[in-house]
Amino acid sequence: MRLRIRVIPNAPKSEIISQDGDEWKIKIQAPPEDGKANGALVQLLAKHLKVPKNSIQIIAGKKSRQKIVEIFDLPNKNTLNK
Repeated sequence: MRLRIRVIPNAPKSEIISQDGDEWKIKIQAPPEDGKANGALVQLLAKHLKVPKNSIQIIAGKKSRQKIVEIFDLPNKNTLNK
C-alpha cells in the first residue's frame, strides 16, 4: 500500500493530523535534518499501523515535506481508518 504524506517537522508533538484515503497530514516533533524527521515519521506510522518499522519505506520525497511511503505486510486495511 502506498500513502501520500505531507510532513510538518519541528512540531510541538508528533501526531497524525488528518487522513483522507491515501493522503495523510502528519506533524513530526523531530527537525528535518540528518534524516531525523524521516525516522520519526517511520516510527509514528509503524506504531499507528501496528507493523514493524522495516515494513515501511519512504520511496519518494526523502528531502521534501511531500512524501510517498510504501507499507508492506499491512495486517488489516481497516487500521488506516483509525
